[in-house]
Amino acid sequence: MKKLFILVALIFAFVPSMARAQGNHEYAPLEEKTINYKDWTFNSLADGKPVNLRSFAKDKKLVLVVYFAPWCGNWKNEAPVAAMLYEKYKGHGLDVIGVSEYAPRADSVAFFGASGSPYMVVSESESREARDKTSHYNYRQTTGDTRRWGSPYNIFLEPAKLSKTGDVLTEKAWVVGGELIEADVEKFIRERLGLDKSEMNKKAAQDFKPETGKDKLVKATSSSASTTTQCTTENSKKQ
Repeated sequence: MKKLFILVALIFAFVPSMARAQGNHEYAPLEEKTINYKDWTFNSLADGKPVNLRSFAKDKKLVLVVYFAPWCGNWKNEAPVAAMLYEKYKGHGLDVIGVSEYAPRADSVAFFGASGSPYMVVSESESREARDKTSHYNYRQTTGDTRRWGSPYNIFLEPAKLSKTGDVLTEKAWVVGGELIEADVEKFIRERLGLDKSEMNKKAAQDFKPETGKDKLVKATSSSASTTTQCTTENSKKQ
């Protein structure tokens, strides 16, 4: 009986990592976490100029901060998704800022190719030896991300709720400790940008029509029901 209990305990201990790993992907849920996320200033990948996060986020509705290592297979999986979300919602108040980790700046520049990144990218660290010395590592520890490299690691910030002064921008944030689950994240983005609400209002206005024989308007109802994955392997290792 004791052996059976130990076996069951071991199985459950590995369930979280097993559930996230799907082939060469490492998806993770979007969860609100206590993080005490601090303001930072890192240098831009494009021109080396300093970029301050609080200033960058000003006047935006939602900002996705995505930490990545350019050599990481899981980041290579997520990169097109992050770019798609940026292009699709940048006109509605979303912005994205990438934070390159554990690789020379030149490697990150090369990752995005001749055209460069569609969104802002900065660099925090340039060596794998800095793994446990970065703010990225500290936030992962705080939020329970036990992957070795933690790439990608996504944090959503709502600028209207950020502290205007002091080191700490926000005590809590929505975090994805792995690859984005596109459908879930896009739903979250649309909600935070107020797009679903505005579309519902627009549809409701279109559904209103004059009722025969009466002056008032009533709402019409519808009868219909409305690749290389070195990082994957190493991410699975505990800290």
